Amino acid sequence: MGNITAFSCFIFLTFAVFTTARPKSGPDQKCKSGPVDLVFLIDSSRSVRPHEFETMRKFMIDILNTLDIGLDTTRVGVVQYSSKVRSEFFLKTHSKLESMVKAINEIVPLAQGTMTGLAIRYLMNEAFTPGQGDRPKVPNVAVIVTDGRPQDRVAEVAAEAREKGIEIYAVGVARADMTSLRAMASPPFEDHVFLVERFDLIHQFGLQFQDKLCGIDLCLESDHGCEHICESSPGSYTCDCLPGYRLNTDGKTCSAIDLCAEGKHDCQQICTSSPGSFTCDCNQGYHLNNDKKTCSPVDLCAEGKHDCQQVCVYSGPGIFTCDCNDGYRLNEDEKTCSPIDLCAEGKHDCQQVCVYSGPGSFTCDCNEGYRLNGDKKTCSPIDLCAEGKHGCEQVCIYSGPGSFTCDCNEGYRLNGDKKTCSPIDLCAEGKHDCEQVCVNMGPGIFTCDCNKGYRLNEDEKSCSAIDLCAEGKHDCEQLCISAPGVFTCDCNKGFKLNKDKRTCTNMDMCNTVKHGCEYQCVNTPGSFYCVCPEGQLLQEDGKTCGTCKSANIDLVLLIDGSKSVRPQNFELVKKFVNQVVDSLDVSAHGTRVGLVQYSSRVRTEFPLNMYHTAADIKNAVMKVDYMEKGTMTGLALKHMLENSFSEAEGARPASRNIPRVGLVFTDGRSQDDISEYAKKAKEAGITMYAVGVGKAVEDELREIASDPVDKHFYYTTDFTAINTIAENLKLNICPAESQGEVEVKDPCACENMVEFQQGTINTLDLLTEKLAAMASRLEQLENQLLSRK
Repeated sequence: MGNITAFSCFIFLTFAVFTTARPKSGPDQKCKSGPVDLVFLIDSSRSVRPHEFETMRKFMIDILNTLDIGLDTTRVGVVQYSSKVRSEFFLKTHSKLESMVKAINEIVPLAQGTMTGLAIRYLMNEAFTPGQGDRPKVPNVAVIVTDGRPQDRVAEVAAEAREKGIEIYAVGVARADMTSLRAMASPPFEDHVFLVERFDLIHQFGLQFQDKLCGIDLCLESDHGCEHICESSPGSYTCDCLPGYRLNTDGKTCSAIDLCAEGKHDCQQICTSSPGSFTCDCNQGYHLNNDKKTCSPVDLCAEGKHDCQQVCVYSGPGIFTCDCNDGYRLNEDEKTCSPIDLCAEGKHDCQQVCVYSGPGSFTCDCNEGYRLNGDKKTCSPIDLCAEGKHGCEQVCIYSGPGSFTCDCNEGYRLNGDKKTCSPIDLCAEGKHDCEQVCVNMGPGIFTCDCNKGYRLNEDEKSCSAIDLCAEGKHDCEQLCISAPGVFTCDCNKGFKLNKDKRTCTNMDMCNTVKHGCEYQCVNTPGSFYCVCPEGQLLQEDGKTCGTCKSANIDLVLLIDGSKSVRPQNFELVKKFVNQVVDSLDVSAHGTRVGLVQYSSRVRTEFPLNMYHTAADIKNAVMKVDYMEKGTMTGLALKHMLENSFSEAEGARPASRNIPRVGLVFTDGRSQDDISEYAKKAKEAGITMYAVGVGKAVEDELREIASDPVDKHFYYTTDFTAINTIAENLKLNICPAESQGEVEVKDPCACENMVEFQQGTINTLDLLTEKLAAMASRLEQLENQLLSRK
């Protein structure tokens, strides 16, 4: 605290000699005081003229010459400010007077505004910080030198700086505002606030401060009581006042000289007093002339000092009103103008359309389909059909003023150009109700016919199959199997069809042929099949047995719900799904089944993790509603890949190696591309089965199916035969097999029965030939024996 008091005394005495004229002491004479961290904050705004800034620079150098500069004694920093703040050097930057002086001489003024509050905050946050050389328990002193009013708020930030322990001296020069200086400075103000009339007085102070600081002086060593200035003389002192003040009769205190109150001025209108001086000002609406005394009225319009958008009208000294050009009106803000739009305001006589053609003017026009009459106001409708101004090939229809539509004669349809016509081929477009064959009879006309083996019914639309069996037009011995217009013969259980394809022969297959069953042969009427002991499965050859048991799989079925399937066939599809489910070991930890129906869109009927028993799945399948729209098979494959086999919908993690199987059922060609997602599904490790019925496209089915395609692709022409596919389709997978698919052939299926019967017949023929040869040989031996006797 003693150091703060000592330095405060130094600053006060320094500024107390602003008007004295003593010769400077020798350059080696230094004032010895305690350590102090001192920062000069100097105003370099544009109002500080170059020669005045040089005086300020000299002022700082003169003060530095009186201080004991050093890192352990007095540290000095310099910050200049205008609209921004710039540190010239920090407290830690220089330890010697010479380098400080050099840095001060190199300062370039900023020459902008006066943001004093911003500069004081910079002192707190940057200049007086440990990082920049501020020492703990060492007084912080700031000397602010300014010539103008701050352009920002200083009171609050200065109070904050003082609370942080910074002692502030405010030195105002010339135009400085005393109120602002007092707001910055530390109390008491008589020791910390100084107003200097001219910059050269600062320079004089720099030359004279050393005697006041370091000499033996009664002004320094006694309680002299001088309010402003103590003038020392050997063994005595006298009091004096700062410029603009006069010494009172008590010889110590001072009173400000108010030249305005004393009438000692020549201002025309307003006199503003400062101690010992004054400035002139003018009443509102007038400005001060160059003589700084007289006033002239202000014409804000002529000087362009107004905010009228278009016209400024002079209304007296410092007063104006705004107006607008022709065609514009003044807005409510009484400054800006808006163009007058007679169309928008309804101030016109146009029948239909008013066109804005500039402020306060308009022209008339007509709506589309109308033309402007000679009066340039009213409109008449345009009939393009009547005027022949159309491009219709057959029929032009007036559809309103200036518009028309084209149409065609009966049996023709308008083309995409909306002008020309093409004959309608209802057969080619499928716009007929013929069940089988449509015959085009001309534009918009057709008749129905039937395929071979069918005949046209009385409704002349539908067809009935010709059933030769039912009509008795066949020669089968036992069973007649009908197909439209043709038949084949078959035999009852336990009989086989002979080579004539008409008659039958009884047979016991297990006892009459080499069946090759490893474990047991089981007879069926006219055929047989092999079975294995419990715990083993019949292998791919249909004869041998293996120990591979049913593996767990994640199975997703995609069923076609398009319009072409028809409701009664969709019920057969659901039964087909349930036949597949019956062949699986369904459980939460065994096989999981999910169902997706697709048409023009895709709908998950139930995900893999919804049902855990075959009964629940079958019940859910039978409740599925028929969608009856298009056939977007590609979209269904995408949905299966991205959603159905996700863990969120119940697919088990790939790390568990649970096989993923997809089965696609469709009755027609896809309306979108299937290639991309059929390929991606197989690349993702999904084993894909493709089942087609009716108009299904074989190439698409093969593209969907996994390799080998023949084991993953099934097709039948009729929905009633899909139960056979369900019986032949086995989805259980053995881990030891590379592909995992096991195909179980039904020995009763037609193609397998024919193959088996043909093999049996060939075997019987060979046996017959061998028996005949043996009989011939026996006959020869018998004849030889007889001849020997």
